[in-house]
Amino acid sequence: MSHSIDASPTWRQKIEYFIAHDKAQNVLIFLILLNAIILGFETSPDIVQQYGHTLSLVDHGILGIFILEIGLLIAVRGLSYFKDPWCVFDFLVVGVSLVPANLGSSVFRSLRILRMLRFINKVQSIKKVAAGLITAIPGLGAVVGLMLILYYVTAVFATNEFGQSYPDLFGNIGLSFFTLFQIMTLDGWSDSVARPVMQQFPYAWIFFIIFILLVLVLLVLLVLLLIVFAASAIVLLLQHLFRIR
Repeated sequence: MSHSIDASPTWRQKIEYFIAHDKAQNVLIFLILLNAIILGFETSPDIVQQYGHTLSLVDHGILGIFILEIGLLIAVRGLSYFKDPWCVFDFLVVGVSLVPANLGSSVFRSLRILRMLRFINKVQSIKKVAAGLITAIPGLGAVVGLMLILYYVTAVFATNEFGQSYPDLFGNIGLSFFTLFQIMTLDGWSDSVARPVMQQFPYAWIFFIIFILLVLVLLVLLVLLLIVFAASAIVLLLQHLFRIR
């Protein structure tokens, strides 16, 4: 005796298929771009004065669609939704927009532009490039770690040596970090920092020159690593575009 098997998709499969469909994804991409344009318009006082209410309504409507999308995916996938790092990324980016503005002054309102980052998750070619850059973080982290160690050591040294005589520049470790960052950018480091300090500490130029040389070496290394990892990301992009296996 034969038994008929119902092969029709379940409601979860239907929702998953609907959201993953190219047309639905294209609509979401359009809404992300439209939302970014609206947030840009809201930086203009004249535009806000004339169309602020309309822009706010459209912004809230787009946010509602984003919340509906994420809510449906959570309903379909359950807790497994949060196992996907990109889904967690979307959840956090949209979730920031739900925080009342009065809790963080204008900060959370300004963070609404982070919704634009959802564009990364929606466009596969950009997503692959971003994934390639993310895999490069451990290698870049080593160089950044070396720079932080260098900054910390030199900041503590500068605070102890120059802090009492030049409290505006090296009064505490925070000010020393900021001053050393100014030196790293070479923005007026000689006239604003080095020469004034050298008036009381004639040999301070040795400290500043060594610091600049070490920072430049690390920056060059960081740039080279970025070029290598960017090239790898471009290869991934080309493989995706031309289906190279």
